[in-house]
Amino acid sequence: MGLEKLHPFDSGKWGKVINFLKEANLVTDDSIVRAQEAREDDLLVVHTRQYLNRLKWSFVVATITEIPPVLFLPNFLVQRKVLRPLRIQTGGTIMAGKLAIERGWAINIGGGFHHCSGDRGGGFCAYADITLTIKFLFERMEGVSRATIIDLDAHQGNGHERDFMDDKRVYIMDVYNRYIYPGDGFAKRAISRKVELEWGTEDAEYLQKVKAHVEAALDEVKSDIIIYNAGTDILYGDPLGGLAISPQVCIANPCFPIEVSQFARPAHYSFQMYFVNLVSCPVLDHFHFLYFLFHVISTNNRVFLFSLRYISRVRSKLSVQLVMDLQTEIF
Repeated sequence: MGLEKLHPFDSGKWGKVINFLKEANLVTDDSIVRAQEAREDDLLVVHTRQYLNRLKWSFVVATITEIPPVLFLPNFLVQRKVLRPLRIQTGGTIMAGKLAIERGWAINIGGGFHHCSGDRGGGFCAYADITLTIKFLFERMEGVSRATIIDLDAHQGNGHERDFMDDKRVYIMDVYNRYIYPGDGFAKRAISRKVELEWGTEDAEYLQKVKAHVEAALDEVKSDIIIYNAGTDILYGDPLGGLAISPQVCIANPCFPIEVSQFARPAHYSFQMYFVNLVSCPVLDHFHFLYFLFHVISTNNRVFLFSLRYISRVRSKLSVQLVMDLQTEIF
């Protein structure tokens, strides 16, 4: 429909990621799981019925997506062309959470709607997929009782913060530009480890802060599931993020480990992950392939989940699972 051109958010990035991976012969259809659309009963686990009913009004969706012309579309078209793809991505995040518990890790190419909470949407986020996934895992997956959210999008993740305001089972680390949307002071009270960046923060300072705080966060809490919310809006020149991080830092930082062994798990759970430069480090085996996928998602979008319970499998045999949306283009 062309409406995506009216907003700087790239709504077609998810399909681009999948196409890139396929063209490079790095994934096949056998390693891709097609997401199922989140049903109303699923959404009601987090969202109020009043909020879901409000989404039946086009002007509400226009406000959430920040695309004014949506206001003039009949709602049946808004549901089909705007909200249904977002519901599929929400279902993808839930599925990725389940796969992370079963297989050790999973990636959802879409999702990461961190501005949406149970009763309000905003910032192009209509459904609270992160909250929904964590609640699903708490309620339905045995042995999952604590979760960590590491949110490195340039914007504050005020949606999941509002949802887990008083829930001590969820640890939130949020790194964001302090001067941009949403500036939600109330939601900040839920952040366990807050890293507020100045306008125009560059590579060296960013790396130092992220590395130090990620390591401290992993030392501080023992979780069963980690949800990593990425985003390209930290890149220099992004019209929304206001930061100045180079692509090289996002793709090729070999000195930023996430050490799962810091969760005080048994020795066979020890696992280390780096951002790597695939130009100088070709994909030689499944372990390097995991590295590759991590940096691809970090520089394209969005939700990366992995479970500490089965991470030992990675060193011996890696089962790759990508969750792809049935409809990659929003409009």
